[in-house]
Amino acid sequence: MGYEILLDLIGSIGYFALFLVLCLGLIGLPIPNEVVVMTAGMLGASGVLIEVPAFLATALGICSAMTVGYIVGRHLTQTSIFKSLRRTEKTERFFAISEKWVAKYGGFAISLSLCLPILRHVTMYVVGMNSMSYRNFAAFAYPSAFLWTLVYYLIGRTLGDHILEIGALINQYGILILIALVTLLVLYVLYLYFRSKQNPENKEKSMKI
Repeated sequence: MGYEILLDLIGSIGYFALFLVLCLGLIGLPIPNEVVVMTAGMLGASGVLIEVPAFLATALGICSAMTVGYIVGRHLTQTSIFKSLRRTEKTERFFAISEKWVAKYGGFAISLSLCLPILRHVTMYVVGMNSMSYRNFAAFAYPSAFLWTLVYYLIGRTLGDHILEIGALINQYGILILIALVTLLVLYVLYLYFRSKQNPENKEKSMKI
């Protein structure tokens, strides 16, 4: 149901729908962020959307959601609404995990949290609560957001017919799958790099012959 609404929104307001759904985060549609980004990749590959604006809309949507979480954690932690979020056992458990990660990994906790639903939102509150400077927050958050978005955008381009199945697997094994995907992406980039380095040499040899 939620996925059909996402497609309808994209059909109605285009790229802004991708930005809006990701920016709203927890209070948006009940669709994993990964599925939204993969959908953008699928629609970009099929020609329904232009690729660069589709990618930028999703990446900026993620960046905006992270920034809002950071600002709330930095300035609004004493409000009654925020305090009520921590009263339930489930949300308090996520806060405890995020606080442990931030204490152990510092800014790298932001990058790690992107791999897991809910924690990616809660960790932004926690780094804000810990008074991390915006400069440090931005240095970790925005490059991680663009890399994370790129990985899932490329998956959507190549495996668009299986977006919902992949989204379910990611929710279950998120961090392990993302590590594997990033590793594959790095290996692929290295492969392209070394192949491009070898091509000029091959051309020179052929010219000498």
